[in-house]
Amino acid sequence: MERAGRAVFDAARHAFPEAQRYLVLCGAGNNGGDGYIVARLAREAGLQADVCALKPPDALAGDAALSAERWNDAGGSLQQWPLESLGDYDLVIDALLGTGLDREPSGSYAEAIEAANHSEAFVMAVDIPSGLHADTGRALGTTIIADMTVTFIGSKRGLFTADGPDHAGEVLFDDLETPDSVRVSESDSGILVQEEIILEKLPPRLMNSHKGSYGWLLVSGGDRGMSGAVRLCGEAALRGGAGKVTVVTREEHAALINVGCPELMVRGTGDTGDIGALLSSVDVIVTGTGLGQGDWSDQLLEACLLAGKPTVVDADGLNLMAQGSGRRGDAVDEHQWILTPHPAEAARLLGCSTREVQENRVGAAQEIASALGAIVVLKGCGSVIAHPAGRYAICPLGNPGMATAGSGDVLSGVIGALLAQGLEPWDAALTGVAAHAAAGDLAAGQFGQRGMLASDITAFLPAVLNPV
Repeated sequence: MERAGRAVFDAARHAFPEAQRYLVLCGAGNNGGDGYIVARLAREAGLQADVCALKPPDALAGDAALSAERWNDAGGSLQQWPLESLGDYDLVIDALLGTGLDREPSGSYAEAIEAANHSEAFVMAVDIPSGLHADTGRALGTTIIADMTVTFIGSKRGLFTADGPDHAGEVLFDDLETPDSVRVSESDSGILVQEEIILEKLPPRLMNSHKGSYGWLLVSGGDRGMSGAVRLCGEAALRGGAGKVTVVTREEHAALINVGCPELMVRGTGDTGDIGALLSSVDVIVTGTGLGQGDWSDQLLEACLLAGKPTVVDADGLNLMAQGSGRRGDAVDEHQWILTPHPAEAARLLGCSTREVQENRVGAAQEIASALGAIVVLKGCGSVIAHPAGRYAICPLGNPGMATAGSGDVLSGVIGALLAQGLEPWDAALTGVAAHAAAGDLAAGQFGQRGMLASDITAFLPAVLNPV
């Protein structure tokens, strides 16, 4: 607990050096105990530090009680809620509610959270913003909106997905010198996917190589009125490093796509029976982008799934699957396929509401992965990658500018390209999500988040896939 308090105080001094007046909101349990330590350290450093205790110190137990006692012994005093105003403070430390919260804050706790959120002071959260569910990232009603969160021992997954990023602010991690064996012993622990995975999974290319060295990818879809989806997917696959890409689409779209991107090979089809030889020749398939949900769409999806190749299924391919379409071949039955739903598509696959998916994004992704024997990428804020064996990952990269039409088509193209270059499905999903998000962050830096295009993300893929 002393280490946790020191970690928060050191972070506060570094991040907010101009703050001279601290208010620490202390609740019950270890979270409140951490807060008393922060206040004591601030006082020892010559800063003004006040504690507002929403739980009487004599009602505390264990280390939290000891921390409150040491605050008292150091000459610290206590204020009771409600306070008249928080306007006298530069920094508010949220040490109210910890990781065990599973219900909406109420009473004085909700009032204190609201006051902190509406103050002009910086706000720091201890371990997790009060009101945020540590596992799901769901805001349970009134929830702290922090500028920074200092979290301990293990990064709580709720900080990085669903409502978490909007409430946590910048997240700093401190292991408190806990042995690695303690953290990895958690059976339900996942990983945070960072940009470094690109260097790890994509070694430098050999001089003695050719386009066949990097795989032949087939992109299928683009029903009437949706030719742009396969164009975006195919071009992203080329920018993602695939050796060659063939697009299978409606006959009337073939010439248009080829003109727009001459590097793509395009095959128009009105009868999926005429692409059997092509499907047997390629290395990887991406299907579903702009596929539509008619008879042509259904037949093309089934042809792709029966081809026995590593396959990425997106968009309408998932919607058709939710309706019972699409028999699967041997390759996809052996976990050689990746599904990339957004929350509404995930809800259709699960037979539930989008809200239920968003309330437990990790659980929803794991349920689909287990049921269908697939790697699942649940897109959205803090994209979740789940494996049929139960492991999962969360990507903290990306930004709201990527919430634009076609962004998912680009992602499926990138993942398909990585499969074509020889990555295993799990690695392709992790690396593809990280590369897509990192490229989106570069695009936002160039163009701003509002008004970004999916093709802007594609343009920055080479920069993140070829780091210097």
